Amino acid sequence: MTPRQLLKQVFGHDDFRGPQARIIADVLAGRDVLTIMPTGAGKSICYQLPALIRPGTGIVISPLIALMEDQVQALRAVGVRAATLNSQSADSGRVWRDMADGQLDLLYVSPERALMDGFGALLQRTEIALIAIDEAHCVSQWGHDFRPEYRRLRSLCDALPGVPRIALTATADRETRADIAVQLGIAADRITLSGFDRPNIRYEVAGKDNLRRQLLAFLAGQGGQAGIIYAPTRAATETICGWLTEAGLRARPYHAGLDAGTRSRHQADFVAAEDMVMVATIAFGMGINKPDVRFVAHAGLPKSIESYYQETGRAGRDGDPAVAHLIWGGEDVARLRGFIAAGEGSEAHKASETRRMNALIGFLDTAACRRAALLRYFGEQPPERCGNCDNCLNPPTLVDATEAARKLLSAVYRTGQRFGIGHLTEVLAGKASEKVRKFGHDRSSVFGIGRDWPAEQWRSLGRQLEAIDALERDAQGGGLVLGPAARAILKGEVPIAMKQVTARRATARAGAAAELAASDQPLFETLRALRRQLAAQAGVPPYIVFSDATLRAMAASRPRDLAGMARIPGVGAVKLDSWGAVFLAAINGD
Repeated sequence: MTPRQLLKQVFGHDDFRGPQARIIADVLAGRDVLTIMPTGAGKSICYQLPALIRPGTGIVISPLIALMEDQVQALRAVGVRAATLNSQSADSGRVWRDMADGQLDLLYVSPERALMDGFGALLQRTEIALIAIDEAHCVSQWGHDFRPEYRRLRSLCDALPGVPRIALTATADRETRADIAVQLGIAADRITLSGFDRPNIRYEVAGKDNLRRQLLAFLAGQGGQAGIIYAPTRAATETICGWLTEAGLRARPYHAGLDAGTRSRHQADFVAAEDMVMVATIAFGMGINKPDVRFVAHAGLPKSIESYYQETGRAGRDGDPAVAHLIWGGEDVARLRGFIAAGEGSEAHKASETRRMNALIGFLDTAACRRAALLRYFGEQPPERCGNCDNCLNPPTLVDATEAARKLLSAVYRTGQRFGIGHLTEVLAGKASEKVRKFGHDRSSVFGIGRDWPAEQWRSLGRQLEAIDALERDAQGGGLVLGPAARAILKGEVPIAMKQVTARRATARAGAAAELAASDQPLFETLRALRRQLAAQAGVPPYIVFSDATLRAMAASRPRDLAGMARIPGVGAVKLDSWGAVFLAAINGD
């Protein structure tokens, strides 16, 4: 059976996407590959299909237990003999026996388990089809999720001559890609780069004003769909989750301060739900296999542009429209700078982290297409406008803010470099509040010199000046102080341009069924309800049964028999046998 025939029989897809066919051909020929493909582009197929064709068991090294279990569950649903070995495996003895007897197509294993002496000895006695190293950026000290144990995986691969190794990641700049190849012993000319663009994701950025109000307003536009909110701290995670619960939304917190059982339960709830919001720190989500996440919101800044790309990539893995919404303030920039300065890495590593942080700040600050800025960072040359980010959909107006910046910096200096932007805004606006009068700032030379600008415009300018090092946060009191870039601005040597703050037009939510005719929508909802019922009976998440895209195709084409159902994308042979007849009955009203 050819790879394309097996793709249709097992996974229900008619053809490969992007570079999948070429990568699979390389692995089948025994060649090593490092592949960088966007999340949702089908990286897993690149090792799963060769593992089914090559003799022996495919070994997949994956960093997260939840991800391994998700993958195994999905594979078993299409008839693939898959298992996992990790610290929580209850039937490890049976898995070892099945492996030794050649009864497994794919075995998912954590890097720690893979490096145990007993596992290496088992591989020597067993026919191995390939070794796949998922989330391969973890091997690089330049990557955003460096894990030291990944550095030892090359010796595991080298001990199996003739067994191809395939490393996969969605996120790696040029420096990180080169390091991954060296660390895993993959030749530089064996790197496959398929592009970083996720055209189905709409990118949005907003300055932080009232986080609670902003998040609830954003969620109100998402139609009760499933999504993730990333918070910078454990405390913020709990606080935001409380806000959502009070507003009547289904939400769960996830952070390292929760016990393992609670985290596992909350993740299982989220993966199985179609309308839940997971509020989490970055402890959640690397490689999460939930395809129908419709939005990812950041209530603060990720630590780098790679982290941002990786985290937003958890939205829209099924290819349907999704939203990446980020809310940030100057305090987030100060927090990032503090983390880098306090880190234990070398000066070269800190310089690299600073470069990545500055790229993120440039992305936040741009008035041009955000997708273009993101893709240029990863070495691509995209069109100047994507038509699917906030700046393209609602172009901002740039204003000359040079004089205003001098006024704000002067206000910081004249008030003693100890107050936050709220107090400074009152001084500039000439608002003689009790606090302003208490410190005598109503008699300052800067009192009232900014009456011509609204408060939000001053706050936006403050964020921008923090981003370019003209303002910094005092380590003790948290007030704003002049930064190294302030002097040149005050002397009029550096022009400052900023986006005019206006009431921006709300963009439509990223709906998942825009292409479905209105007459087919009721049947689609009927099929979704049936899917929920069958998933509950099988003890699997709904997307394991069929994806939304597959259900929409069913609703649109309305197959009359099993032969017609088999032609629906996403309906493989095992799923056709398991669920084809019951969905046909629902479609045909039987």
